[in-house]
Amino acid sequence: MPLIRKIEKFLRETDMAWTKFGRLSVSDPRFVDDLRNGREPGQSVSQRVEDFMSEWRAEHAG
Repeated sequence: MPLIRKIEKFLRETDMAWTKFGRLSVSDPRFVDDLRNGREPGQSVSQRVEDFMSEWRAEHAG
């Protein structure tokens, strides 16, 4: 699944604003908007985002 689809799913699940997600995950509040407009993140950025979503889910489970 493309990273943007994973992020969109995460945003729906958590009701998090896309700007907050970008700021917390990669220190870039425009990150999600840039992805929506075709930005292709590198492997290290993609991994940071994946790690952020996993850690957030683990901390906010239940």
